Amino acid sequence: MTTAAAAVYDSQLPGGTGAVAASARQVTKAYGSGETRVTALDAVDVDIQRGRFTAIMGPSGSGKSTLMHCLAGLDTVTEGRIWIGETEITGLKDKQLTKLRRDKIGFIFQAFNLLPTLNALENITLPMDIAGRKPDTAWLDQVVETVGLAGRLKHRPTQLSGGQQQRVAVARALAARPEIIFGDEPTGNLDSRAGAEVLTFLRRSVDELGQTIVMVTHDPVAAGYADRVLFLADGVIVDEMHAPTADSVLERMRRFDGKRTS
Repeated sequence: MTTAAAAVYDSQLPGGTGAVAASARQVTKAYGSGETRVTALDAVDVDIQRGRFTAIMGPSGSGKSTLMHCLAGLDTVTEGRIWIGETEITGLKDKQLTKLRRDKIGFIFQAFNLLPTLNALENITLPMDIAGRKPDTAWLDQVVETVGLAGRLKHRPTQLSGGQQQRVAVARALAARPEIIFGDEPTGNLDSRAGAEVLTFLRRSVDELGQTIVMVTHDPVAAGYADRVLFLADGVIVDEMHAPTADSVLERMRRFDGKRTS
């Protein structure tokens, strides 16, 4: 997106530029050096709007997961700057970065990462327990209700379906009230029905709980749940789409693939 277009779009959001949950400026991520240097991200500029659902798409090797990992502070950048809210995370020491991720960022991945010896409620509150924080009971109840787990809180992961386990992972990410949640192919290990359930819950968490979500996906159907889709190719954001549908995303990907093979 051009600077002018970004300014227009941002001005339409509540709070203007204050409504940015994460941002990157001239972010480059490279591996190796000299002739073996591989550039995964090439001077990327992006703003992630607060209270919105953003999907990141692109072919394999486009840099979509690398961008998410850098935005989330899971990977360092070679050049450029990244902020979570008003806090710049580039240059933070490991201890500071760990605290920021714990307090302000939630994560949902393909692997549910649930502890088999804990029940659903214990898995949901585990990060807060480790941090020595008591959950906000009213908020926790609202999250559990939103993801439809009220009748499953005493069940262990082995007693839950794949979709239910991922809903526990979603609730765990939401329960600590992070400023932003990052999901790396969060429905990648689910069948279409369970995936639709989880995506619906993510959509509801944005609409009803005011959550901010960034999701990497290869699935046009999943991207259709988002407010905005960013398309990456060769480490660069080459296009974006607002109010996407599965069909419009699929058509855009087909045109994109056609250009790459022509």
